[in-house]
Amino acid sequence: MKKRTFIKSFGAFSLIPFFNITSEVFDETSSIDSLKKISEEKELWETVRSHYKLNPEYINLESGFYNIIPSPTLNSFIDHVKRINYEGSFYMRNYLEKDKEEITDSLATLVGCKKDELIITRNTTESLDLIISGFPWMKDDEAIYADQDYGSMKQMFKQISKRHGVINKVISIPNHPKSDEEIVSLYENQISTKTRLIMVPHMVNITGQILPVKKICEMAHNNGIEVMVDGAHCIGHFNFKISELGCDYYGSSLHKWLAAPLGSGILYVNKKRISKIWPLIASYVEDKDDVKRLNHIGTHPVHNDLAILNAIDYLNWIGLNRKEKRLRFLQNYWTSALRNKSNIIINTPIESSRSCGIANVGVKGLSPSDLAKKLMLDFKIFTVAIDYANVKGCRITPNVFNTLEDIDQLILALKKISQST
Repeated sequence: MKKRTFIKSFGAFSLIPFFNITSEVFDETSSIDSLKKISEEKELWETVRSHYKLNPEYINLESGFYNIIPSPTLNSFIDHVKRINYEGSFYMRNYLEKDKEEITDSLATLVGCKKDELIITRNTTESLDLIISGFPWMKDDEAIYADQDYGSMKQMFKQISKRHGVINKVISIPNHPKSDEEIVSLYENQISTKTRLIMVPHMVNITGQILPVKKICEMAHNNGIEVMVDGAHCIGHFNFKISELGCDYYGSSLHKWLAAPLGSGILYVNKKRISKIWPLIASYVEDKDDVKRLNHIGTHPVHNDLAILNAIDYLNWIGLNRKEKRLRFLQNYWTSALRNKSNIIINTPIESSRSCGIANVGVKGLSPSDLAKKLMLDFKIFTVAIDYANVKGCRITPNVFNTLEDIDQLILALKKISQST
């Protein structure tokens, strides 16, 4: 797949369609040569918003679960579905592996790692559960993770505890840490001679707090311990390179902030660690040092993978740094307006280095579920309630399609709700 296609009605990136099929199968009017570069911020975000078909019945401030796809990517994805259906087994036997190589190469460039240390998965849960379940555990080995970590991975740690006799040590991450050193010490204080693996959220999914992953990795490696990072919300959200973090394993979901189709994820495994991990599904690859050994999942919807390239192109059109700046701006816009208001609790750190687009807000005297219901029923604002692990509030995740008018509605709603409790 040396070329990719975007949608004509919205523009594309100076790319010719990567496959050559007659217009009897694909509508040629759906592709054009390029999306123009836009320097003016207002025009850019208005153009971006026009690429989304949004439900007018509510303001969507819950992009954290699934980040809906902009039309240029969505239409390309539909073309991929048509192509796979058109070519069938011919595609699978002649192009599947070649295309996967190109997709992996582009992803490795985006996330900052070597392509022979990266595989495409279906989501973060699959990526990290593969590591947890495939790690060579022995009885009485110890693992460390946080109460604020994602539930699916915590469940897998509980399973390997029952299966292998692993001892799990659970810390709690404060919503407002005083320093990086406070966070690092929470993990370090749980280390013993039996500790084998630490799981760390790059961004805490329920609050949006960004952890000092590089410092945690340095500390852990000084103690001879490996680190697995949950980066579910990070790829396509803010700019970083996996190679600079120093972690041993990194998993992420591409259907979140990269806005690839549902069922798209990655797993990074440091070259030195590949041979020790048992694959989730037995593979035909015999070389224990080949990361592809961990990537056998049988026949799967490859059109999802093909659209990853279109999602990367769309991100590059916006510019990752520009997107990060926008997401951080939207978050700071509403949290700054509410941090010192009576009865309102912001569960996300104020420091810019500790958050980006995601934040969490609560109202005193109101349960998170009731707050979410009020926001939706009274103000037509869709969010998600969080009520565990010292976090009580609604997670607010604006996207690039959200306007300041959307955020103003959130601010107004929370002020009104807080004044009535």
